[in-house]
Amino acid sequence: MARTGGRTSSLLALSAALALVAGCGNDSSSAEGGGDKHEHGGKPVVVVTTTWEGALAKAAGAEDVKVIVPQSVQHAPDYDPKPSDLAAVAGADFVLYAPFEPYAGKIKEAADSKAELVEVNLDNDADKINAEVTRLGKLFGTDDAAAQWKTTFDSEYAKLSKDLKAKWPGGKSPVVVSQVFTTWAAKLAGANLVGTYGPEAVTPAQLAKLGKMKPALVLDNAHMSTGTVLPDSGAKQVEIVNYPGDDLDLLPVYRNAATVLKEAMPAS
Repeated sequence: MARTGGRTSSLLALSAALALVAGCGNDSSSAEGGGDKHEHGGKPVVVVTTTWEGALAKAAGAEDVKVIVPQSVQHAPDYDPKPSDLAAVAGADFVLYAPFEPYAGKIKEAADSKAELVEVNLDNDADKINAEVTRLGKLFGTDDAAAQWKTTFDSEYAKLSKDLKAKWPGGKSPVVVSQVFTTWAAKLAGANLVGTYGPEAVTPAQLAKLGKMKPALVLDNAHMSTGTVLPDSGAKQVEIVNYPGDDLDLLPVYRNAATVLKEAMPAS
């Protein structure tokens, strides 16, 4: 899914650029307590690869969160880390990454960080989000903040889902096909999900199969779009955004998805 060729040499160069940061840490607290959790005023310092991991960390109660990949980078696995990224990792308690991001472990290794490397499940399915926030809250020692966020999230999610269901044409759940990483939006809408596609290019055989389902909506992944999926089917294609903004707030992701889904819902 990601392009990994040629990254090893660039990361070795970056590790050399960090020598002033990592190489002289042996005479400070990094030598004895650099790996101790919450040594920074009792709060964890968390470095994340993207805003998605960052939003999960913030929801779980982390307050000091540094994002490596700028939001402007459409496909995060293609990002080339900078020396400043290594410096951030060197001072972290936790580094959060997703398994499809090939550089997180190499960044930590190059930075000689004592941070705990934490793999997270990037899926905006409500149940999976709640599970990750709970897990990270326990890891960070911020269980109360995580539980408080979950209460707010559950209430907002239920409201958005109710509003979407009220927009069903004729009171009937719309037929939907979805890119594999945007099925959570179909679930939010209570839609009748009849097929998925991607992340690979859609084959003619897949197109024929999906077309036979006669979907009213196609939920496409804005970050990995393959263009119009069923151009001659009459289905409306909706772009679903997975990544939160720079404010690291997950709730607008669901609000925005609900807005575009309501606008695309077939007329009653």
